[in-house]
Amino acid sequence: MSQINTKLQHLIGEIKTCTVCKDFLPLEPNPVLEATSKSKILIIGQAPGTRVHNTGIPWNDPSGDRLRKWMDLDKATFYDTEKIAIIPMGFCYPGKGKSGDLPPRKECAPLWHQSLLDLMPEIELTLLIGRYAQQYYLGKNSKKTLLETVKSYEDFLPKFLPLVHPSPRNTYWLRKNPWFEEKVVPELQLKIQEMLA
Repeated sequence: MSQINTKLQHLIGEIKTCTVCKDFLPLEPNPVLEATSKSKILIIGQAPGTRVHNTGIPWNDPSGDRLRKWMDLDKATFYDTEKIAIIPMGFCYPGKGKSGDLPPRKECAPLWHQSLLDLMPEIELTLLIGRYAQQYYLGKNSKKTLLETVKSYEDFLPKFLPLVHPSPRNTYWLRKNPWFEEKVVPELQLKIQEMLA
């Protein structure tokens, strides 16, 4: 194992024992993330739901099924950390809100993300899934709405590709915006094929 990967795995081990937000979480902390120093594509989503919390497997739910379909990847490739790294904005399940899960905890990204990215030199493309990841990583370049940001996806390539969250809750959004699956999804699949070839 390379020295950089050893450092990264040590850091991931440290994150998995993090209890910074313990007092604000509805369940025991269970940080969920996967990466190696060789990962080529980085997925930054929101925060684990209850199913992911219970299994410790990222995107192990209907949202993950749709995301894999968009990426045109089987589970074996999706969970191959030499290819795909998965780092959410919030590492633990944040709890239930009025309309779905609460936002990711704000502590995780500033505390851990940069240290992780510093040990992942081979990332070629980062998928920013949902508004929280887009605002954090695109900053002032993020548009006023998620719709505008995703529609302007070409502005952020080749480094970033903003996507709507693949949650079943967004089925109506996808129906209302057919251009996403007609234009953005094929572009996503093409980029992934090129990188993983």
